[in-house]
Amino acid sequence: MSASIGVLAPTPARRFVHEDKRRRDPMNLMTSEAALRLNQAANPAEATVDVLFFAIADTILGKVLLARSAKGVCAIVLGDDAAELEADLAIRFPEATLVANEVMVHDDLAKVARYAEKPSEGLDLTFDMRGTPLQRRIWEQIRAIPLGKTMSCMHLARLINSVYPWVAARVVANACAANPIALAVPCHRVIRTDGELAGYRWGSERKRDLIEKEAQA
Repeated sequence: MSASIGVLAPTPARRFVHEDKRRRDPMNLMTSEAALRLNQAANPAEATVDVLFFAIADTILGKVLLARSAKGVCAIVLGDDAAELEADLAIRFPEATLVANEVMVHDDLAKVARYAEKPSEGLDLTFDMRGTPLQRRIWEQIRAIPLGKTMSCMHLARLINSVYPWVAARVVANACAANPIALAVPCHRVIRTDGELAGYRWGSERKRDLIEKEAQA
């Protein structure tokens, strides 16, 4: 089954700036620049404005929302409903201005769609990984799990804190739940000590499919 990269028009929501699909000129770029200027004008004392560009595409895994800042990709969210994906993004980044812009994220979305269909190609993205220092440390450990392999939550916990692994296991579980970058931070590769899948923020069936597909890569 081939992945489609047709980007869906997001549902309007608060704090979202959406491109005008009725115009032939690149209104998404103009709208994005205007949003940035408006934010700067509204609060000139702030040197940095947190603007995240995003788009939603259909892939073999369902709908995927990808968001990026000027630094890199900060969110890859999986789901079945575009409005729910937008709501998830707004909850995860409550202080950011979210700008729907297909052009700004098209290449990154295309890479995610290809990875979903063929994991062996890898996922080469630049990241803006946002989280606490401990969360980022755990996410980096998860990123080190090889393609086609899994690791138990307890094993991962011992890598984080060998003295109190049971305490660390809860921290690991919380970090997996808070992970905003699906696939690239492959929390689906973290399983229970008894070999069962355990929970997955984006659905146990997706987790099973990803593990099986990666094992065949």
